[in-house]
Amino acid sequence: MTVPSTRMIRKLLYLSVLASTIALTVYLAHQDAVIREKFEGRRWALPARVYAMPVELYAEAPIAADQLVWMLDQLKYRNDPGLTSQGSYTRKGNEIRLRTREFLFPDKSEPSSEVRVEFSGGSVRALESLDSDDHPSLVRLDPVQIGSFYPALKEDRILVKLDDVPRPLIDALLAVEDRDFYEHFGLSAKGILRAAWQNIKAGGFVQGGSTLTQQLVKNFFLSAERTLGRKISEAFMALILEARYSKAAILEAYLNEIYLGQDGTRAIHGFGLASQYYFSRALNELELHHVALLVALVRGPTYYDPHKHPERSRERRDRVLDAMAEQGFITSAEADAAKRRPLDVVKNPHQAISRYPAFLDLIRRQLQEQYRPEDLTSEGLRIFTTLDVFAQEHLDSAIAKTLARLDHSTRPEERLEAAAIFTRRSNGEIAAFAGSRDVESSGFNRALDSARQIGSLYKPVVYLTALEQPSGYTVATPLLDETIKIDGGGKPWTPRNYDGREHGQVPLHTALAQSYNLATVRLGLAVGVERTAETLRKLGVNREVETYPSLLLGAANLSPIEVATLYQTLASDGFVTPLRGIQAVLSHDGETLQRFGLELRQAVEPGAIYLLNTILQEVMSEGTGRSVYTYLPENFHVAGKTGTTNDMRDSWFAGFSGDYTGVVWVGRDDNRPAGLTGARGALQIWGATMQKLAKEPLDLIPPENIVMLRVDRQTGLRADDGCPDAHELPFIKGSEPAAWAPCAEGGETGGDSWFRRLF
Repeated sequence: MTVPSTRMIRKLLYLSVLASTIALTVYLAHQDAVIREKFEGRRWALPARVYAMPVELYAEAPIAADQLVWMLDQLKYRNDPGLTSQGSYTRKGNEIRLRTREFLFPDKSEPSSEVRVEFSGGSVRALESLDSDDHPSLVRLDPVQIGSFYPALKEDRILVKLDDVPRPLIDALLAVEDRDFYEHFGLSAKGILRAAWQNIKAGGFVQGGSTLTQQLVKNFFLSAERTLGRKISEAFMALILEARYSKAAILEAYLNEIYLGQDGTRAIHGFGLASQYYFSRALNELELHHVALLVALVRGPTYYDPHKHPERSRERRDRVLDAMAEQGFITSAEADAAKRRPLDVVKNPHQAISRYPAFLDLIRRQLQEQYRPEDLTSEGLRIFTTLDVFAQEHLDSAIAKTLARLDHSTRPEERLEAAAIFTRRSNGEIAAFAGSRDVESSGFNRALDSARQIGSLYKPVVYLTALEQPSGYTVATPLLDETIKIDGGGKPWTPRNYDGREHGQVPLHTALAQSYNLATVRLGLAVGVERTAETLRKLGVNREVETYPSLLLGAANLSPIEVATLYQTLASDGFVTPLRGIQAVLSHDGETLQRFGLELRQAVEPGAIYLLNTILQEVMSEGTGRSVYTYLPENFHVAGKTGTTNDMRDSWFAGFSGDYTGVVWVGRDDNRPAGLTGARGALQIWGATMQKLAKEPLDLIPPENIVMLRVDRQTGLRADDGCPDAHELPFIKGSEPAAWAPCAEGGETGGDSWFRRLF
């Protein structure tokens, strides 16, 4: 066996050292590239935050004291008689004092203010500033965050700048986590030895030896596995980080990255969000005992969770205070005073990732028309929506209570389902939205995706088509409500009225108010089925429909949001108004990226729409929707239409008050009969919601080409005081009847009635 020479050994050692050096250099270069790419680029994927509309307080605002307290609880305001920080309030009888939060709205930034709100009955009586002698005309609260759009990892954080972090928090962090932070270069032998000695004295693990830089590397760049290789990578990366970046940059990154708790599936990262989550305070409003508790959580947010383990977290908080005192950051007296303070965490910090999943689904779809999916989940967009949280709660309550009652009266073993959309009549903004009876359901969104036959909700389209031809049709035109048989190449179609009866000659307005099928089919065939489909498109519904005669009775499959578009156009006096769920989108730093303004397009002649809407008011006062006035005052004069499909599979109602338009569907997902008419099902949810929501009666304003005329109910001819059974009807100028009814003075010379002349 040949023994290697000394020269050979030296050569092998040299090559080994060279190879190791090259490998180490390549490794360090790779790690350096990884650090630079992430640390100098966009460090965190920030979820989009989605907000409801803010509550506005002003004299006579329709909000009661109890409602405001409920809203303040949703906003996580603290009941604090001293109003010691933003987001606090106190109540005494009909008076509420509050300190609002500073908030950046799409139009301007609202500073924090202290105000006194006095209530009388169900509204605001007076507003008074506690900051000055002013009497503000309006106070706007920060809006409720109703959800977020997250990437795959549901990490959440509020980014903070180092200059905005209170000094006591940094002192506490350094005192217990890395007292040599400003002296070491990423690794600290002194820290390791000190931690070991403290753990020996305590008889357990009370202090770690990792520096803040190492902790940042572990959380920011590496996985959580505990291996020797990971520890070596952690050490090298800590050295590289310290060599490349300032202590201030490293500390700021740590303050924003550190994991501090779990809210359901949402991970709480960084002290900015943790301050809001645990205390409902801005970071710069924290007191010493708050700061110490947050730093206590660094060691183990689950183990020291103040909600689940209050004694354990208090003990750890007090250790932090002792460490601060020992190192001279605070005095012993200050530490003792802070120890006497309660944990002071909010009782219910939970914030749903998706509080109203169906509405957030709508918002996501509307945004995806202009934003990439990755922008919605990583750029920290601030999305301001049109949702009214009060309106949403009223709708959810109406659905839950009504369906619970209807389940019991129909088929208890099979649950009914529902979908609903309520918009502001003036602008088409969506105030409340339900895609299911289950508020928290994130599954099938019936309001957007369930296309069901709409039944009699289509009839107004038929009658509008006729009323757009004033030379041929008016509200008083007689229609024949008698059996009709239609041949279509197969089995003849013979529609029937819901009550199974024929009603003979009836005025046009009565035929619609009473939802007579036979009269509607005859009218639709006269004006043309294709022409009614054109009217549907003019009213804003783009879905293609089959133009068979059965379309006239609603054999068209539309989704609730399409029906809402149709009835919003009717409610908007013939102006097509796209339904909007978004008001504005802001970037993470507050720059306005987009505003969603009001869009209007006149689609139908105003006179014809006015005539139709007066008949839809008659539907509610004398026709199929009259039960609505068990919910609303009769002077609200609401307009609407019930809808029931074959075998009562679908129950619909669509209508509007002076301030809101609403569409409700009730049925079963398997399309089996629900056993409900539109009045017995959907109308009850609509009425219960409008009872809480609507504040304005529907006062239709006639266009200039409308004239009002007294008409005899029996003949449809002009009437005067001599006609006991007369009422006033609207007509487009030039279409009003010229002949007088026999009951009118001189009626015997007024000519034959319309009925005798036409039939």
